[in-house]
Amino acid sequence: MTEKRIILEMGTGNDLYGQDYTKAAKRAVQDALHHSSITLFAKLGIDHTEMRVDVTIGVQEPDRVDCAAVAADLPRGRATVRAVKGGLDVSDGPDSKHVVATAAIEAWLPDQAKNYRLTER
Repeated sequence: MTEKRIILEMGTGNDLYGQDYTKAAKRAVQDALHHSSITLFAKLGIDHTEMRVDVTIGVQEPDRVDCAAVAADLPRGRATVRAVKGGLDVSDGPDSKHVVATAAIEAWLPDQAKNYRLTER
């Protein structure tokens, strides 16, 4: 079945003192989610479980992100989270750094074109 991307949102998050990549990633996802208000599910009668959600997290140490924990924070859809090299670490002395994560959230639905047709007024 053909899918169409219906949403692309981006966000940033950080952990200023704990050096926790997962916490920064979760904050980036929440930032992206706060940019969206998706009413189409209720308006069109589409079950949100039909939506596939792909999340890409950019951090300097991708292996330190608990992708399952990030996915668990997503309120809708079937989520897949992957961490890649990106983001930013800001040094705060020899033993400390601030972790900055970026998130891109893509939401996909099966093509709905067959369910609707345009009519003239």
